[in-house]
Amino acid sequence: MSFSDDENFPLELAQQLQTEILDPMKQTFIGKEEIVDLFGVCLVASENLFMLGPPGTAKSALVQELSRRLQVPSFDYLLTRFTEPNELFGPFDLRKLREGELITNTEGMLPEASLVFLDELLNANSAILNSLLGVLNERVFRRGRETRSLPLLMVVGASNRLPEEEALEALFDRFLMRVRCDNVEEEQLLQVLEAGWQWAWREPLESQGLDAESIQQLQQALQYCSLDAVRTEYVGFVQRLRQAGLAISDRRAVKLQRLVAASALLCGRWEAQLSDLWIFRYVWDTEEQQEILESLVEQLLEPVLESPQSHPRVLGNRLPDPDQLARDLEQITQHFAQEDLTETERSSLLDRLQLLAHRCEWVPDTQGRTFLQDKIETLWTQWGESQPDSLG
Repeated sequence: MSFSDDENFPLELAQQLQTEILDPMKQTFIGKEEIVDLFGVCLVASENLFMLGPPGTAKSALVQELSRRLQVPSFDYLLTRFTEPNELFGPFDLRKLREGELITNTEGMLPEASLVFLDELLNANSAILNSLLGVLNERVFRRGRETRSLPLLMVVGASNRLPEEEALEALFDRFLMRVRCDNVEEEQLLQVLEAGWQWAWREPLESQGLDAESIQQLQQALQYCSLDAVRTEYVGFVQRLRQAGLAISDRRAVKLQRLVAASALLCGRWEAQLSDLWIFRYVWDTEEQQEILESLVEQLLEPVLESPQSHPRVLGNRLPDPDQLARDLEQITQHFAQEDLTETERSSLLDRLQLLAHRCEWVPDTQGRTFLQDKIETLWTQWGESQPDSLG
């Protein structure tokens, strides 16, 4: 492999992204686990994410925190109908202009950012539309004769409405993943207040091991992930979505494969499995399609909901409940203590313990996750078994 002689290196980077970036963000932004997980796959796949929701639901703050943790430059802007190209891309360099050259001074502007957040995206006007399409689709900035490649890792767009004009539908189509971003449930409000207060007084982070270069290495490693095991199911599901009235173009079908592969890498695998098709939940064009997609994807994934080493989003918003995991763990412990345990029953209990160990990795609460993992490790030792290094 060109990126490293060690094929485990990208998997280690993926694990770092999960534990050092995504998991801490889930602790900070209560009720936004779904969006944070989508940040992860979109980063690795180098694809864009659209958030639909009202103001004040932490959309901008999520991107800012991701930028802070990766320690990369970001750019965010609130678009209006009157936004001019200079406001996003920078003005022409006056010194070069005197020499007859039209060169853009992009310092501190969108073309120099690794992460971009465009709020009220669908206010984009025709003056900036073509430039934005090039940025989103090709990671290239064009202005007159000027063309430059961009260091973009991901663009996040947001709006409180969906496109109604044909020109804006083309812009919306460049955001492969779509997700709702609403106010949290009432029972989570206290946690939000506490976490928000702490975040307001956050201190600068020490240097992180994961940066833009590491994300780019993950993006390059994506080509080595095999989709062979899910190719038939993938094709069949795209056809089923089309029959259900969802407009999945050939271009989108091709690009969605990157997100399937990204899901596999984030789970520590070089091969995609059926559970990685959870990403299809987020390909809707209208709010009415969300419920249809949820139902179709749930039917597709029903056989693998409890499959080892699945991405947590295979369960939708049903993230592992630490209390329920603790009860399951206690039940396994009691069964294992039975004196008349057969070898088949013992093997079955060990399989269940292995599955629980995997599900514990996705518990959002750090303290609860550590407690459960320590208990599971103790049980492996007590039962004279070595804990598997990989659950795949």
